[in-house]
Amino acid sequence: MTASFLTFPTFDIERSGVRIHGRIGGRGAPLLLLHGHPQTHAIWHRVAPALADRFTVVAVDLRGYGDSGRPAADADHLAYSKREMALDALAAMQHHGFERFGVLAHDRGARVAHRLAADHSAVVERMLLLDIAPTLAMYENTSEAFAKAYWHWFFLIQPPPLPEALIASDPVRYVRGVMGGRHAGLAPFAPEVLAEYERCAAIAGTAESICEDYRASATIDLAHDRIDLAAGQRLVQPLRVLWGEHGAVGKAFDVLALWRERAADVSGRALPCGHYVPEEAPDELLVEALAFFSSPPHSDHPGHPGATP
Repeated sequence: MTASFLTFPTFDIERSGVRIHGRIGGRGAPLLLLHGHPQTHAIWHRVAPALADRFTVVAVDLRGYGDSGRPAADADHLAYSKREMALDALAAMQHHGFERFGVLAHDRGARVAHRLAADHSAVVERMLLLDIAPTLAMYENTSEAFAKAYWHWFFLIQPPPLPEALIASDPVRYVRGVMGGRHAGLAPFAPEVLAEYERCAAIAGTAESICEDYRASATIDLAHDRIDLAAGQRLVQPLRVLWGEHGAVGKAFDVLALWRERAADVSGRALPCGHYVPEEAPDELLVEALAFFSSPPHSDHPGHPGATP
């Protein structure tokens, strides 16, 4: 992991009995970073130090991942709904005194960010999402090519306990299989960061949490999305979407067209990488993020007094 990222202070908060773990560093307008599957906040190690020169960066582990808590499953998958995860992220930002902020999010974290912006539009100033289309649109427009590339979407939502048992039997193999099976294999991942993903995947309860995350996305999260659509609700924040030109999302979906159905102000493009944008194309991502989030620090965003790494 990039050494300077390790100097960012860690923090832990509790919301509704669930511990949320993260790091904070930098000074300036607040910027929330949300990671994807099967990773942790460590995905940002190549971009967070440079972002912290301009922003107060808050990188959290989603519930069920990293060193955050792993609440028990429930019949309706509510504990792992993106609505609950969004409330975790909001609580983390409010804990540090931030009532409005930008969001940079990848994969599962980007789905959490979508729900955060939909449910709490006043707190999200602008949002940069990496390598996703809207969840409902992806399920409703699944093709053979997408199903083959994103096989884990359909494996993880199978009834317990089979998916959990298979993952828990060899969590390192699961992490390496999922991440290494994409465009660039395991080459983009720093050995110490890959080891961190593997450590966290082996924490008791992780297999159950991962499955519940995806079961929620295929059930309660879709119900929430359909309610938004029926009400004509669209995201009002400036939204930029980037995806990997070698990844499945851009090949299987018209990413910008689908987001323009869900948001009023959308821009974006493909980057020369696969799915894991923060680790495969950190320099290109930094250029994009600094340009998109660039604005003078607001008077109500002085930065966290103890955050400078």
